[in-house]
Amino acid sequence: MSMPFYVSPEQLMKDRADYARKGIARGRSVVVLQYDDGIAFATENPSRALHKISEIYDRIAFAAVGKYNEFENLRVAGVRYADLRGYSYDRVDVTARGLANAYAQTLGTVFTTESKPLEVELVVVEVGREPAGDQIYRLSYDGSVTDEHGWVVMGGQAERLAGVLEVAWRPGMTLSEVLGVAVRALGSSGDDGEPRALGAAQLEVAVLDRTRPRRAFRRLTGALLEDVLDGAGTPGAGQGPSSA
Repeated sequence: MSMPFYVSPEQLMKDRADYARKGIARGRSVVVLQYDDGIAFATENPSRALHKISEIYDRIAFAAVGKYNEFENLRVAGVRYADLRGYSYDRVDVTARGLANAYAQTLGTVFTTESKPLEVELVVVEVGREPAGDQIYRLSYDGSVTDEHGWVVMGGQAERLAGVLEVAWRPGMTLSEVLGVAVRALGSSGDDGEPRALGAAQLEVAVLDRTRPRRAFRRLTGALLEDVLDGAGTPGAGQGPSSA
């Protein structure tokens, strides 16, 4: 009679973590930065059908990297959670902190009990009426939550992009300035180490605008995005992907 195959719990958790990290690293990075009138999101994503940045509720947004079908299911669950809580109690009771805690429970449960962890990393963001009221929560594949300040980058070559943002970002920047920083950071992640010029057609960009009275989320696309990038002095702002 053969002996059953045994793997220690420590090794099992390590294998799951390595598997999830590798899946997340294959995705293109998402950058989130505070600016004077809100919070900006940017990622390299030429698809106009599959969004990595989305609205959850009035002043709450969601961004993710990893496997699309997995984080899309989490996004939909978050929208349902927010709608149910806002309907049952009050709209002000829907907060990024509550949503982040709900996501943390789901991610942690899947990581510890299922055979395969979710290959996703999330950011849940709520914009305040003042910059001091902004909330940015980063959630890892194992359900751990980090309270971030100023900016956050996840997926892809996150360490390289973090180095760029750490030097270039400062409090009180305008929208054009932070998007210029974001595009330069995203363009620094080329496989050969050479910077790339990213145009509006290659980017997915959105903001939580604190000056809007209720629904703060809006996407920047087309001519509007090109104008903002031009204001930032970003090279090739109006250009699409270059042909091989």
